[in-house]
Amino acid sequence: MDEQIMRRRVYGADHDDPDPGPRPGRDYAELVGGPLDGLLLDVTGRGDADPAGAVALSTEIGRYGPGGHALYGPRPGDPRRFDWQGDTP
Repeated sequence: MDEQIMRRRVYGADHDDPDPGPRPGRDYAELVGGPLDGLLLDVTGRGDADPAGAVALSTEIGRYGPGGHALYGPRPGDPRRFDWQGDTP
């Protein structure tokens, strides 16, 4: 795994976790844009079966505040990057 990726925080990691980075043997995609820009999303087991499938990720820092979600979907031609598609309540 790339050293730069190893130093990045994984979405959903506990804020008190002394090692919030990626774990060996897992697959990750980078979140690009929006409130979760730069975080890594664990996509282990997702495969390329549904490359258009978006995910709604809980976040308190999006447009809708606590209880809101940020929508991200795989970038066409680059499934290792999920682009921000907007926020939803």
